[in-house]
Amino acid sequence: MKKNLDIIIIGFALFSVFFGAGNLIFPPYIGATSGSGWLISFLGFAIADIGMILLSINAVAKAGSYQGVVGRAGKKFGLTLEVIMMLCLGPILVIPRTSATTFEMSINPLFPSVNPVIFSILFFGLTLVLTIRPTKVMDIIGKFLTPVLLIALFVLIGKGILSPIGKLIPVTDPQSLFSTGLTQGYQTMDALGSGGVTALIMTSFLAKGYKNKKEVASLTVKASLVAGIGLVLVYGGLAYLGATVSTIYDANVSQTTLLVNITNQLLGHTGSVLLSIIVAFACLTTAVGLTSITAKYFEDVTNKKIKYQHLVILICVFSSIVSNLGVDKIISIAAPILTVLYPVCIVLVLMASFKNIFTKNSTYKGAAYATLVISILTVIDSLGFNISLIHTLPFDSLGFNWIVPAILGGIIGTLIFKEDSLVLNKNA
Repeated sequence: MKKNLDIIIIGFALFSVFFGAGNLIFPPYIGATSGSGWLISFLGFAIADIGMILLSINAVAKAGSYQGVVGRAGKKFGLTLEVIMMLCLGPILVIPRTSATTFEMSINPLFPSVNPVIFSILFFGLTLVLTIRPTKVMDIIGKFLTPVLLIALFVLIGKGILSPIGKLIPVTDPQSLFSTGLTQGYQTMDALGSGGVTALIMTSFLAKGYKNKKEVASLTVKASLVAGIGLVLVYGGLAYLGATVSTIYDANVSQTTLLVNITNQLLGHTGSVLLSIIVAFACLTTAVGLTSITAKYFEDVTNKKIKYQHLVILICVFSSIVSNLGVDKIISIAAPILTVLYPVCIVLVLMASFKNIFTKNSTYKGAAYATLVISILTVIDSLGFNISLIHTLPFDSLGFNWIVPAILGGIIGTLIFKEDSLVLNKNA
């Protein structure tokens, strides 16, 4: 009984860490642009987003650490990738964005006189209080914060199901819906945080008295399934809400505007308040989770030369400053960096998930390097420097132009790289 309760509590916490405010706006937009075919589009979204999260957590739990996955491409390469990723998920980009989003979507619409600097100090002050004890973070999120978030979400979704705003527009091109959902799910880039999240989950189970490594890995996977079910239900409900306004809005509507209008049409002014609560709790739970994850990671990387508590304080102070740049500015900085990192992470996670097939570290190295090159070229092209080559690659229109180069890179890497130079320390 205790074990099942622990799985549910930590699963709830995991749901909240992944369910940030950015994720709140994707599903309604998918529904609004899919109409009666929303379920097909949502299936693609769920596979690319939730599916990748679960695969990543499973791979990391079985490897024992994220370094056990990305380090297969080389220790230095893996460590560099991991450090940059944790900095992006942490104080440089994602954590500051939680405060900026909360202010712009929750506080400013209801209380326009509130000073953004003062709010950011209060937001990260609360984050600091909730994060300072690492073994309690998942319990705080899972027992207290997530239930409030889920109740608010299900009130909104329930109202939309019982009293739909409008009819669902008939599907005109069902074949493109799945690929559209797949692309949208991919663009959330949620699986980037799976390494640090998995480490925090495993630490939480260890703190609860589970000592056997295989049991902890198994419990971690089960908790991720609880989170996955929660994400499917909530994302599916939000996608349906979007579908009910598909006759009112087209693809040109702003994703944030769409969500705001849906809540207002369903619940009036109460809807605005409810949306503010949802956004605030979604952002706070993500901020608390990621702050703890980032601090724990850098404490371990420095062999505890820098204490967890000191790192939490540093992250909160730095994030408070960066958050005042605003959501749009933070996103503009984040997009190119995450676009480079994400495909490489996906390739390594997918290969690690089928480690019985991909047994050689040299295969991982070749695939990772080829993917990295294509990702960098894609970002350079997006900045205005025309690189026509990348647009001739298969699946470029879906954003997956790295797939074929990754396969070829893996084959070439197996042939040219020396295997013994990439053997990992099993305790890494």
